[in-house]
Amino acid sequence: MSHYDNSPLKARIGDSRLAQKLSRSIKGEVLFDHFSRGRYSTDASIYQIEPIGVVIPQAQDDLTTIIDIASEEGIPVLPRGAGTSQSGQTVGLALVIDVSKHLNQIVELDTAKQTVTVEPGIVLDQLNAQLKPHGLFFPVDVSTASQATLGGMAGNNSCGARSIRYGLMRDNVLTIDAILASGEQAQFGPIGPANTDLREPEIYRRLTQTLIELADRESDEITTRFPKVHRRVGGYNIDAMLPPALQQREQNMAQLLVGSEGTLAFTRQLTLRLQPIPTHKVLGICHFSSFYQAMESTQHIVGLAPDA
Repeated sequence: MSHYDNSPLKARIGDSRLAQKLSRSIKGEVLFDHFSRGRYSTDASIYQIEPIGVVIPQAQDDLTTIIDIASEEGIPVLPRGAGTSQSGQTVGLALVIDVSKHLNQIVELDTAKQTVTVEPGIVLDQLNAQLKPHGLFFPVDVSTASQATLGGMAGNNSCGARSIRYGLMRDNVLTIDAILASGEQAQFGPIGPANTDLREPEIYRRLTQTLIELADRESDEITTRFPKVHRRVGGYNIDAMLPPALQQREQNMAQLLVGSEGTLAFTRQLTLRLQPIPTHKVLGICHFSSFYQAMESTQHIVGLAPDA
């Protein structure tokens, strides 16, 4: 059995030379001290892994610079929002990039199309507070809405209580502007005819074509083996690349990034689908004598098409 040797990366923990290089190159904060590394070695999970160091980008330009330097130095990067996930996605032996402090703004709101473009560090409750005067909201309502960032929610493919009606994050993310490992930027979104969008870098167009061919060639295998469950959030969404006739939706590269937990690209901005705030609400309360009876009744309750 092969064993991954991470000792070279462990030797870079708190690397002062790397910290100085980053400090000279970006506007944001560079935190390589022992206390900061300790704070970022935990999240809402049970795991504790000390990072190489932490950077807090102040502007979008910082992101590209940080990723370029990390590539030159041969170290991985780890996106981090609020750290509310319970499976350890935001801790690791890497250069942690915390987008929650500065990259947390609405970039563009289109009330006519009911879409909004945001930076990855914006918190869900703060986004909805700004959308409320326009009669709109983002419907993926996770339990940690007061802290969870939209970038982290996309990384996890979050669901929320209203997923029965509004779907998962993958159903509500239209495009993702991302930075690839090469340092190139691309907009992951709906795939146009013949994949001929020359605005995107060659590496993105080649990747798109490869995935289209893969999904077409393996469509039977994907259709057979991918779980037929509504709230499937694990693994890469390769099924998003199936021909539209097989998935009842358009092919969209953004759905491949949703749920990838920062392993495929680094999110700069997301364009989200919004919904009108419901004008009327009704709450129904059911009492059951046992847990199993409640679970047995769930299938019938879902048939009534509740929002949550």
